[in-house]
Amino acid sequence: MSQFIAERKLIAVRRDTGERKEVTYRVGVPYWASGEDFASCPAEFEGMFSELTDSKGIDELQALNLASDLDGFLVKLQGKYEFYWLSGEPYFDESAK
Repeated sequence: MSQFIAERKLIAVRRDTGERKEVTYRVGVPYWASGEDFASCPAEFEGMFSELTDSKGIDELQALNLASDLDGFLVKLQGKYEFYWLSGEPYFDESAK
């Protein structure tokens, strides 16, 4: 993705190996694909996944909203990874559990 409108940098730590790496989640510009009845919004997760599927919505705003729901995506990965801000603070508030 060459043009993005927002990004977030985190540290991901594999629970099984302790491997740490910096990852960057980027959200692109929503668009209407030719001939489609829905809008799409690209996203990438550099450092973790080589490719993500575009989020789809009834319009560009919904597609953007779905693509920018990083927390929902990270929750699904918590069985395999722990996430931290670049400062080292935990990304998720563990006391809220």
